[in-house]
Amino acid sequence: MYYEGQWKNGMRQGRGKQHWADGSIYEGYFMSDMANGKGRLIHADGDVYIEEWFNDKAHGKGTYYHKDGASYVGEWQEDKQHGFGIEKWIDGAMYEGDYDMGLKHGIGTFTQSDSSTYTGEFAFNNIHGKGVYKWADSREYTGDWKDNKMDGNGQYFDDKKHGFGEFFWPDGRMYKGFWKDGQQHGQGLYRGSNGIERVGEWEDGKKLRWVDE
Repeated sequence: MYYEGQWKNGMRQGRGKQHWADGSIYEGYFMSDMANGKGRLIHADGDVYIEEWFNDKAHGKGTYYHKDGASYVGEWQEDKQHGFGIEKWIDGAMYEGDYDMGLKHGIGTFTQSDSSTYTGEFAFNNIHGKGVYKWADSREYTGDWKDNKMDGNGQYFDDKKHGFGEFFWPDGRMYKGFWKDGQQHGQGLYRGSNGIERVGEWEDGKKLRWVDE
């Protein structure tokens, strides 16, 4: 382990380069013997963090590059993603939104590798709260979520449509009404692919009658 750079009163101060025994290298600015200001840390495993530091920790705005190609660009606090950021993975997935001490927490958009998207609330790294999920085939669900599953507000229960909710099909069809165990059950408004709307009654996914006849 050794340091090359500027000193003041026996402490690292100003611009310098710190080498560690494991091969890690920090190059940037120091204040009071700690990394402060702009700098770059190359980890021994090949990961790299570039930008702002405060008292030896990533703090402020910065970019983290993983050796496998994944990356995070955004805000940091005490070495953790904190604030707004954009995280990308090598399979094409991406998250853009709020972080809280290293966890996705707040409002954000997660895009899957198949182009399906979720926009809404996150809690402790999980889809949790209100949000909109759009499948790659154009199906769409708007409602409540709990621990990464559609659940709550009577729309979905344990990832099954249950209670009152709306569902849209790619061909333009829409059903707004009651569900049970993932099937239309009770009264609801149905819009066909031709745009005509009817009110009907369903039982276990089968239409019993049109109420408005």
